[in-house]
Amino acid sequence: MTAPETAPGTAQAPNVRRELTAAVVLCAAGGALALSAGGQTWAEVAVTRQAPLPPVAAVLTGGTIAPLVPACGLLLLAAAVAVFALRGWGRTVLGVLVAAAGAAVAVAAVRGLTGSVDVDTGDLGSQVGLGGAQVDVHVVAGWPVLALVAGVLGLAGGVLVTLRGRGWPGMGQRYQRAGAARPVRPGRPESPEDRHQAAWKALDGGTDPTEDDGGAR
Repeated sequence: MTAPETAPGTAQAPNVRRELTAAVVLCAAGGALALSAGGQTWAEVAVTRQAPLPPVAAVLTGGTIAPLVPACGLLLLAAAVAVFALRGWGRTVLGVLVAAAGAAVAVAAVRGLTGSVDVDTGDLGSQVGLGGAQVDVHVVAGWPVLALVAGVLGLAGGVLVTLRGRGWPGMGQRYQRAGAARPVRPGRPESPEDRHQAAWKALDGGTDPTEDDGGAR
């Protein structure tokens, strides 16, 4: 006794739903983490000015040091919604953009962690004596690490959408299938209700069905 065979479409449907759900979660999580990390402190700056001016302390957020981080975070959040609306090649292009945004966030995070941070004196305020001051930057590692995680999630989501997104269903396809006309089974005998509906359709088309009946007699 053999097990009943499963139709290929039935077996693939759960996998498609899981892939689509995973892509949406990756994009949304990556975007949320990038926005959160971009608004936090990435570096503490100590500025030593020439005497008799006192030193100046400042903090720089991720959005100030790496403006691409919050911008790409917004793109990732928008992509989590757009993946439902787009189909075909449009979804592939979206996947490439998402992967690029995730990579940009990851690169910015690595630069922040390694201390490759370019601090402009304009970011430190309008204090006197900043032109020839000595600037010491201390990186706060926690938030760049979170941005790195956001970039990896966004990159993974973009790759998944690029490689698999063309085969996922689009928005509204379920309703289109539900509203489609049901095919008539071949070989089913014509019922009185079918003949009644055919007569009304003939009248709507400008044909009198009684003329055919009279000619047949």
